[in-house]
Amino acid sequence: MPIDHYENFPVASLLLPRRLRGAVTDLYRFARAADDIADEGSASDDERLAQLAAFRAELHRIGAEPGAVPAPGAPELAGIFVPLAATIARHQLPITPFYDLLSAFEQDIGVKRYDDYATLADYCTRSANPVGRLMLHLFEAADPQNVEQSDAICTGLQLVNFWQDVRVDWHKHRVYLPQEDLRRFDISEEDLAACRLTPAWRALMAFQVERTRALLHFGAPLARRLPGRIGLELRLVVQGGLRVLERIEASGYDVFMNRPELGAKDWAIMLWRSIK
Repeated sequence: MPIDHYENFPVASLLLPRRLRGAVTDLYRFARAADDIADEGSASDDERLAQLAAFRAELHRIGAEPGAVPAPGAPELAGIFVPLAATIARHQLPITPFYDLLSAFEQDIGVKRYDDYATLADYCTRSANPVGRLMLHLFEAADPQNVEQSDAICTGLQLVNFWQDVRVDWHKHRVYLPQEDLRRFDISEEDLAACRLTPAWRALMAFQVERTRALLHFGAPLARRLPGRIGLELRLVVQGGLRVLERIEASGYDVFMNRPELGAKDWAIMLWRSIK
């Protein structure tokens, strides 16, 4: 479920096994700190990229020198990378997903539009999918079928966030709706700025909702295969994404004035669907 600034981590949930909560927290600390560098504060783009480059250098040290500690004079890095290095070593986690996340955060700084769905999906493979892959490695369940379905879930959840946050992202000068889709449905960025709820807009959003729902349904069997509480956790996550899509539909696709927020009734529905 969404946690603080970095929405792709279900952190420290009571449904996570106690033995893995510390590891998940270490992964989250890295992702949140890097995400905040890209998105928060008043630093210039060059300053943000330099800070992320320092993260990349520490990842390289971890990969090249297991047990290496951050360079002297960087206590803020030590607080992130010392526990992260221990978690990577203890659970034999691959280093590539961490580089992928950094690549996505670096892209956030300079890229504000996406020409087509393929380029948006490529971004999701680095901004969201690595989280699922790391979780599968923690649970020693990273076989090809599980990874494929996890990728579908993670990309789907990332898209759900984009569709519910169209207005929020517009104010950050970002448009995640693919430009080719805006042209296809004859929607201009002036329409986005004016929050115009037209038949064309509803058709565009119905198309995005169905495409996203298909991803979540494709990945959903993974949550039935994973054992115990983590399976229930993932079922709740998937149902949360599906429920947000339902709420978008129920609003007539008015994500401008009716950003979907899940309440007690929604959680009851999600829980029932997760355990039935």
